[in-house]
This record gives sequence, structure tokens and C-alpha cells, in this order.
Amino acid sequence: MGGPIIITVLAVLAILMILLIAARMFRKVGPNQALIVYGFGGTRIVQGGGAVVLPMVQSSQMLSLELMSFDVAPQQDLYTQQGVAVTVEAVAQIKVKSDPESIRTAAEQFLSKDPQSREGLIRLVMEGHLRGIVGQLTVEQIVKEPEMVAGKMRSTCAEDLSKMGLEVVSFTIREVRDKNEYIANMGRPDVARIKRDADVAAAEAERDTAIRRANALRESAIAKALADQERVMAETASMAKQSEATRDLDVKKADYQSSVKKAQAQADKAYDIQANVMQQQVVAEQVKVERVQREEQIKVQDAEILRRERELIATVLKPAEVERQKIAALAEAEKQKRATEAAGLAEAIREQGLAEAEIIRAKGQAEADAMTLKAAAFHQYNQAAVLDKLLTGLPEVVRAMAEPLSKVDKITIVSTGDGHNGLGASQITGDVAKMIAQVPALFETLAGIKVGQLMEKVPGLMADGDEKTAPVQSNGEEKTAVARANGEEGTA
Repeated sequence: MGGPIIITVLAVLAILMILLIAARMFRKVGPNQALIVYGFGGTRIVQGGGAVVLPMVQSSQMLSLELMSFDVAPQQDLYTQQGVAVTVEAVAQIKVKSDPESIRTAAEQFLSKDPQSREGLIRLVMEGHLRGIVGQLTVEQIVKEPEMVAGKMRSTCAEDLSKMGLEVVSFTIREVRDKNEYIANMGRPDVARIKRDADVAAAEAERDTAIRRANALRESAIAKALADQERVMAETASMAKQSEATRDLDVKKADYQSSVKKAQAQADKAYDIQANVMQQQVVAEQVKVERVQREEQIKVQDAEILRRERELIATVLKPAEVERQKIAALAEAEKQKRATEAAGLAEAIREQGLAEAEIIRAKGQAEADAMTLKAAAFHQYNQAAVLDKLLTGLPEVVRAMAEPLSKVDKITIVSTGDGHNGLGASQITGDVAKMIAQVPALFETLAGIKVGQLMEKVPGLMADGDEKTAPVQSNGEEKTAVARANGEEGTA
């Protein structure tokens, strides 16, 4: 059991050792680096990947492909085509080309050198080419056309740098200066010319402005004069139209006032006429009202008479008729009763019932005749009846007027009289007597009939010759009527 396990463990350890050795033999680089493998099998270049480097027979080094930026600033002055000494400072960006041949060439040139030494060699090449280019150009070209200088540098250095496996990514002139102030004075003629041109242009502009201003003022004055003329003409025409409008308005006002006065006069006259007509209508309506009042009073009197007649009929004749019918019904019932008991007694009872019914009928007829005579008497002597009611009602009227004094618990007299011999207490009774004395006048107002005229129409109150006979006749007729009614009643 122990042997296989040991073998397995040893096998695993051997595999792990092999893997560890293989891992140590495998070298990898990023995209910004190039792996140079040399030795057994020749030289190989691996860019952005990995390769197995056999120990003892192969070696490897990494070459940076990143951009190199450094200053190109020669310490000595550079002379231009004009012989002017200038100092030029520039910045260059250089890198190794990406193709394998350029990487191999760069490895041959710089693989064993550190970055500072490599940049120093490249700076010397760049400064030499810059010196040659500046000697071919003028100061104005260097200052005004820096892109042209950069282009010449790239094209001139490209061949030499390509031999080292490098390429110029960019070249930028940062500063150009000189000790004799050539560059500072270089722009002065242009500045003076520009200033002169500016002054001339300003003077010409001012001249043109003045001319245009004068033309504008002249045109403005002409336009203003024309506008004033048109304004005066317009004002004159407007005033003329205003005068015409005022004249027409005054004429229309006069016509309107005349029409208004005429209409006012007609309206006043029509109002007076209408007022008179209305007054006549009012008087006519008052006459109609008075006539209607008279007619209504007559109707009231007739209605009162008719009411009294109906009252007599209802209180005397109707009860008598009802009583007669009741007695007749009782008699008929009694007759039927007696007829069932005995035929002989039935006839006697019938005769007795008929007699009693006849008596009752005669009594009712007498009472009805008496009431009819009384109603006829009232109808004949209606004025006397009214006067009788008036006189019999006077005590009630006086009692009603004096009744408020009976309910007074206490009277406080402030006045001591009317300034004569009267006292304050007697004034109260005097006022009551005056109110009672006004009762006939109140009756005349309500009934529309004067009491004096009513008294004259009563037969018992006529003149001396008639006054003594009329009451007697009236009383005699009344007594006769009453006696006749009583006699008929006794006979019945």
C-alpha cells in the first residue's frame, strides 16, 4: 500500500517541478514592450506576447516601445541665413518603430544603453539637424512659420533616425529669441505701417462720417421744412374743417333746440289736456262710485228685508210644518195600531187623529199668517223698522263707548281745565257725551241716510195734522192685525 502512494506523490511533485520550471522559462511582455530572445536558434522578437526562453542556451531582454519626449535646446547660438544669432528651444517626441526590422535595428543600437544615454544620442542628432535648418532660413520665417520649420525637421531627421529604428512623432518650436532685439524690432515697421494705415483709415472714416453727417443734416433740414409746410397746410385744412364742423354743429343744435322746444310745448299742452281729461274721468269715476255705493246700500237694505222674511219663515213656518208632519205620522201610527186592535175603535181613533191634525194645522196656519202680516208690516214700514233698530241699538253703542272707562283702574289728570270754568275731571264726561252725540252722524255716514229724513218718513212723526191721526191709524191697524191673528189662533 505504501509503495504506490509514494510513487504517486513523487509523480505529482515531478509534475509540479516541471510546471514550475516551465513557468520560469516562459517570459511575456506588454504591447508597449518588445522581447528580444537571442542565443540558441538565433534572434527572435516578441511584441505584446510571450515566449519560452531556454535556460543556459538562450537569453532575453526587453526593449521599451513607449514615446520618448525631450527638449531640443542647443547651448550655442544658431545663426540664420541673415547672420542673426538666435536661440531656439523645441520639444521632440520620438519612439521606436513598430515593425520587427526597426525593433531589431533599435535593439542593435540602444539595447545595452540606459534611457539617458539613448536620449543624449538622439538629442545630438536633432540639434545638428536643427542647426542646419536654421542656417537656411530667415528670422522672419522661423518666427512666422514654425510649422514649416517643424516639417523640415521631421523630413530631414527621418532618414538618420530611421537608421536607428526610430521615427519623429512630432517636433514643436517652443521659443525663439535673440540678444540684439531683432525679433522685437522686426514687427515695428509693420506696426508703424499698420498704425499709419489705421490713422489714414480713421481720418478717411471721420471725413466720410462728416460728409455723411452734413448730407444727413441737409436732408433732415429739407425734410423738416417740407414736413413743416405739410403740417401748416394740414393745420389750416384742419382748422377749416373744424370751423365747418362747428358751424354745422351750431346749426344742428339750433334745429334740435327748436324741435325740442316745439315738442316740449306740445307735450305741455298735451299734458294739460290729458290732466283735464283725467280729472274728468276721476270725477266721473267718483260719481260712479257714489252711485254704486247707493245701489249697494239699497241692495243691502233689500237683502236685510229678505233675510228677515226668510228668518220668519224658517223660525215659524218650517217648525210648524215639521210639527204637523210629526203629529200626522204619530196619528197614522196610532191609527194603524188601533185598527189592528179593533175595527170599531179604529174608526173613532182615526177621527180623533184627524181632528187633532186639523187643529194643529189650523194653529200652524194661524202662526204663519201672523208672521206673514208681521213681515208685510215690516216691509211696509221699513223706515220705521230701521229707526226702531237704531233707537233700540243706541244704548248698546253708548255702553260700548263707555265700557273702556269702566276698565280703567286709575286716571291721572294733568290738565286742570280748558281755561274757563270747566275742571279736568268733567272734561272726560264731556268728551264721552260728545262722542255719543256723534252717533247719529256716524249712522248717517254708514247708512247714507239722514236721520232727520228717516224721521220724517215715519207716519207717527209727520206734521201736526197727520202726526195725531197717522199713529192712531197705524196702531189701530196693527192692533186689528194682531187681534185678527189672535182670533184666528183662538179659533184654530
